Amino acid sequence: MRNVVLAAALALCQLVPAAAQDRPAAMSQGQMDRLDRDKNGVVDRSEYQAFMTKAFVGLDKNKDGGLRSDEVAQALNAQQFAATDTNGDGKLSQSEFLNRVMADFKAADRSGDGSLQ
Repeated sequence: MRNVVLAAALALCQLVPAAAQDRPAAMSQGQMDRLDRDKNGVVDRSEYQAFMTKAFVGLDKNKDGGLRSDEVAQALNAQQFAATDTNGDGKLSQSEFLNRVMADFKAADRSGDGSLQ
């Protein structure tokens, strides 16, 4: 399930994945550049979290504060959705979503320095 929510957010935010080492969901250099707000050549945890917070809002089509399975159906199957829905209420809260994507960030940060290069 690793990177699946991140991949969903990136796909649904119309970012095209491309193979790249140490980047969640295999982000292209263009995607890395878009997330690198301070243009220092790396995407740090705060930049990534800010981007994913905005992605959550974009994915929440009905603006109810949660992501239902139909809002992410093209990227998450039922099992993946259920695994991310930790409280089992049938929707992903912003907290559940961010917990998942930030766990993916941590896993992609192989150096452990809090940034992706």
